[in-house]
This record gives sequence, structure tokens and C-alpha cells, in this order.
Amino acid sequence: MSWLDYFDWIVFLTLLAVGYFAGRAAESRHFASIRKREKELATVLAFATKYPPAAHLPQQVRLVGGSAVIGSDYFKQFVAGLRTLIGGRMKSYESLLDRARREAVLRMKEEARRQGYRLIVNVKIESTNITGGNRGGLPAVEAFAYGTALKPVASAEPARAV
Repeated sequence: MSWLDYFDWIVFLTLLAVGYFAGRAAESRHFASIRKREKELATVLAFATKYPPAAHLPQQVRLVGGSAVIGSDYFKQFVAGLRTLIGGRMKSYESLLDRARREAVLRMKEEARRQGYRLIVNVKIESTNITGGNRGGLPAVEAFAYGTALKPVASAEPARAV
């Protein structure tokens, strides 16, 4: 037997290794970008509470949102396929969803800051699988974060707590 008999396996394993290292590098860069922007946007506060504190009334309000679609790579899909055979947590897809959610929240905060808002309440995050399955595409997840941005309205008298 010569190495040509194993050529298909060699190509497969090489592409799998390249996919693994390229995917890890891209994911690491994205997480680094997320951490950097989270620090930059730390002054834009986001809360899941439905109503703002009474001391922050009256307010100018605006709906803000951010959306992110994050796709998987072939290596993660391969590992997830193996994981479905034995069961358990799919850590590779957990990081995909984590990146999508954090990116969507950052984009929502960026929109709020561009419009002069520094407080977002009633924050909700929706996520959905948009590809993959039987259609033969790579799995990707979309996350959409939205909330009510608040900005104090200039008034002659200070707001009183109710």
C-alpha cells in the first residue's frame, strides 16, 4: 500500500486541522474584540428591569436594538456531530451562542450611545437558529437584543422620587 491509498484521509484530516486552528483563531479575535468594546461601553447601562428608577423621571425614550449573526465552522459542526452520538453538552455551540448574544447587546448599546442615551431598561434577548439542519448549511445563530433607552429631559425643577 502506498500513501496514495490514504490520500482521502490525509486531505480530510488536514482540512479538519486547518479548520480547527483557523476557527479557534477567529473565535479568539472575536472574543478579544467583544471584551474591548464591553469596556468601552461600560458607561451605557443595560438592565432587564421593566421600569427605570423613579429618580430618573421624566425621561425621553427610544427603542434601541442590536442584531448579530454568528456562524459555525466545519470543525465545530464535526465535533457536534460526534457529540450527538454520545450525548452531553455541546460546548462548541455554547460559545457560538455566547458570542452572538454579547455581540447583539454591544450593538444595542452602540446604537443607544450614538443617539445620546446612557441607560437601557427592559432589555430582552431573542435567539434563533437560522441555518443548518437538513438543508446542508453550516449552523448559524442570530441573536437580537432590544430595550428601551432613556435620557433625562431637561426641566426647570429636579425630578422627585415617587
